[in-house]
Amino acid sequence: MANSPSNKPTGLAKYGDLKGRLIFLLLALIVYRIGAHVPVPGIDPDMLRQLFDEQKGGILGLFNMFSGGALSRFSVFALGIMPYISASIVIQLLAIAVPYFQKLQREGESGRRKINQYTRILTIFILIFQAPSYLINLKMQAGPALNASLDWTFFIITSTIILAAGSMFILWLGERITDKGVGNGISLIIMIGIIARLPQAFSGEFVSRLASPGAGGIIMFLLEMVMLIFVIAAAILLVQGVRKVPVQYAKRIVGNKQYGGARQYIPLKVNAANVMPIIFAQAIMFIPITIVGFSNAASASGIARAFVDHTSFWYNLVFAILIIVFTWFYTAITINPTQMAEDMKRNNGFIPGVKPGKSTADYIDTIMSRITLPGSLFLAIVAILPAFAGVFGVQAEFAQFFGGTSLLILVGVVLDTLQQVESHLLMRHYDGLLSSGRIKGRSGNVAAY
Repeated sequence: MANSPSNKPTGLAKYGDLKGRLIFLLLALIVYRIGAHVPVPGIDPDMLRQLFDEQKGGILGLFNMFSGGALSRFSVFALGIMPYISASIVIQLLAIAVPYFQKLQREGESGRRKINQYTRILTIFILIFQAPSYLINLKMQAGPALNASLDWTFFIITSTIILAAGSMFILWLGERITDKGVGNGISLIIMIGIIARLPQAFSGEFVSRLASPGAGGIIMFLLEMVMLIFVIAAAILLVQGVRKVPVQYAKRIVGNKQYGGARQYIPLKVNAANVMPIIFAQAIMFIPITIVGFSNAASASGIARAFVDHTSFWYNLVFAILIIVFTWFYTAITINPTQMAEDMKRNNGFIPGVKPGKSTADYIDTIMSRITLPGSLFLAIVAILPAFAGVFGVQAEFAQFFGGTSLLILVGVVLDTLQQVESHLLMRHYDGLLSSGRIKGRSGNVAAY
């Protein structure tokens, strides 16, 4: 019998809707980057950029990173996605303390839609207060960057509307990416903003190593690249690290069919808090910098000077301790062993050798306590690596990619997106991205924050 011709599509056609999703993702990110370069009327971008060059290590620098440089240009996307992230954190905390939000979490898809609606409403309220605050701070620190002929009341009202509309458009764009593109839209928007700074930082470091005779030249630059690869590999291990807890489901016989009886696993992440502890710790460590900045940095001495210098021993020690503490705290409020035990019991599941109910909750809590400690220590080490890079002469802009928030967001989002791409390929019965095996990524659409 002759072999029938294969109907399997070839070329790009075999990827089906994945091609369309990737094209939509690319176009959406292009729209975001274009908007990040459209300034708000009444601002001198050059003078504003000088202000941000002076405050690269401050809280404004952190916000500028999340906005992809839009804040330093005072573009229509200046506030970026940070108000939505703040609102999401508040809603997560309310889900721990308020019974109404706890009930919504247990309602499934309908509860999730209501929580998303409340998050958007809270985002608008945050924008109403955050936009004028940023404008007032801008006037105090960069008054010459504002057009003197503009009426201040008219400027603050119109700019608040523009900034709020820009942030809500980014939120809408991120949701469209999640629905019609690939990956988590909000996380991808944050990631593309960080990547946009990489070419400039890379070229700046390369030029600085070659320009100065005592900088080490091309050899030192290559050593930096090797170390960067090792750090990225360590960050991947941190993001991907899980402790698999086996769960056995009881058999049920309905008619002539058997349901259940399979053994599955609960993947407990070593770093369940992601980058949130670093963000919280950075916000705390920026307080001394801000206080000294209002006085006189040159007159600061002793402990004050140590906490102003982000490469000092005491600064990094306190920074690491805060990260460890916040990792424990955030993991405790986001991971609920009692609810996990109840869900398993409701679905006729149990951990082999452990009684259902309270014993299961205690068992999961014990495991989380054991894996959170090394995870928090590893996270603290990754967070302070940029300071060590700065000590060895790496420029501050390029040193941020040796660890901290930037690196963890990049690694987490890229792995999550690759996993979703592979899931689309496997659903169409095609090989994944790697012939050697599947990418073991995070389960679900987990955001960078």
